Amino acid sequence: MEKENKLGTMPISKLIINMSLPIIASMLVQALYNIVDSVFVSRVCEQALTAVSLAFPAQNLMIGLATGTAVGVNALMGRALGAKDQQRANAVAINGVFLAVVGFVISAVLALLFAGPFFRSQTQIDYIIDNGIDYLLICCCGSLGLFGEIMFERLLQGTGRSILSMYTQGLGAIVNIVLDPIFIFVFDMGVTGAAVATVIGQFCGCILALIFNLKKNKEIHLQFRGFRPNWRLVGNIYAIGLPSVIMVAIGSVMTFCMNKILIAYHSAKETAATAFGIYFKLNSFIFMPVFGLNNGVVPIVAYNYGAQNRLRMVETIKRSAIYASCIMLVGMAVFWSIPGSLLKIFDATDTMLQVGVPALRIISLSFCMAGACIALGSSFQALGKAVYSMTTSIIRQLVFLVPIAYVLARYGQSIGNDDLVWWSYPLAEIASLFVTLAFFRRMYRTLIAPLRRLRRRSHRSITENALPHGQSIFSYTAAVSAAGFFSGSSWQKGYSSICGRRI
Repeated sequence: MEKENKLGTMPISKLIINMSLPIIASMLVQALYNIVDSVFVSRVCEQALTAVSLAFPAQNLMIGLATGTAVGVNALMGRALGAKDQQRANAVAINGVFLAVVGFVISAVLALLFAGPFFRSQTQIDYIIDNGIDYLLICCCGSLGLFGEIMFERLLQGTGRSILSMYTQGLGAIVNIVLDPIFIFVFDMGVTGAAVATVIGQFCGCILALIFNLKKNKEIHLQFRGFRPNWRLVGNIYAIGLPSVIMVAIGSVMTFCMNKILIAYHSAKETAATAFGIYFKLNSFIFMPVFGLNNGVVPIVAYNYGAQNRLRMVETIKRSAIYASCIMLVGMAVFWSIPGSLLKIFDATDTMLQVGVPALRIISLSFCMAGACIALGSSFQALGKAVYSMTTSIIRQLVFLVPIAYVLARYGQSIGNDDLVWWSYPLAEIASLFVTLAFFRRMYRTLIAPLRRLRRRSHRSITENALPHGQSIFSYTAAVSAAGFFSGSSWQKGYSSICGRRI
């Protein structure tokens, strides 16, 4: 009998840990070198850190395009592997690599055209503008390493080789950390040196991830010779991944708007925007483990959906939500207990401490709710319902967060209470949680619950007839049901009805 993939057989708790822990470790390393990057830059001067902070929305948009594409590839490949469709899995993987190259070209062109106007719209300080432009141009025009690293790592994760992606991330992080002080201080390149170190680290991680896929990843075969894009598959990838890209774009718009609001209405101006940027660096240590958990759960849910194993899907989603909430609870406790110490890592001034301490404490009140939303969002991604995540993100950030922040900032300015603006985060997260729960309930009724009836009918049909030689009831049921899912109507209708399903 053919050996079953661990995604369909390993005990759930052990599987979640097995799949997620290497990703969490690699993402924590990624968070570490992002923070180290900013720590070194903060030693140049506060305005240098402000330049990097203001570049974040554009940089994050580029990362979102890379991860959204990879997420679409990961979900489709997981379903194909679950249905034992090797040819489709290979096709999804190679088209994903092609799209990573396209994403790099798009990012470089946009940076060359709009980096200047982007920074001038946020501040009038020449030092921040000039250094911010240099930083963003280097990161975007050298982003082939970033796009390739993210794509090749997701291919490893999608076949259950998360430990290898940890090695690639670790290599990139180590290279970045080592080169940061050399380029920033020894070569006296300042902010530009930080960007160069980042790009070199990303290329190192990309090369190692490519080698692992070619030499170690036996479940997919990357054949570049004679490749031609499969535009139907490309459409399917973005039907799943585009909402994820849009979600990140929304996050970038939110950050851009928040920076504008803080500079316009907060008494600390650019210092408030810098403190907000530091928050994003610090919260990565809390959110990255949850996102790592999410990345580990997506292929598990996707695989078992292809195999129509409802019980494993439900148990995976339930346990991931519990684990995510516990991680965020720990994060909230840390932000409440030692906010000043966290800010001093970035050489915070007295003014920045005055701004940042209440900001960290108030915003952290939203962490537990955010963790639950992220965990449930992994099921949206795996089952092609990313439009739900996208809608939730729009509601949270553009319908609630930004408008509430604007109102509270203006009102806080009028009464002399700058801290009011930070309450926009917990208020927006409450709305996000209610919307997420509503979407999950709908998805459960339409996609997950029906699997019980499908498996019951399949089991009855199999027991009434002779099983093919060498197959168990479970393996035969999974094969039949998965084949039906990918061949036909339900899969195609799912995509068309959701107008661009997401990962």
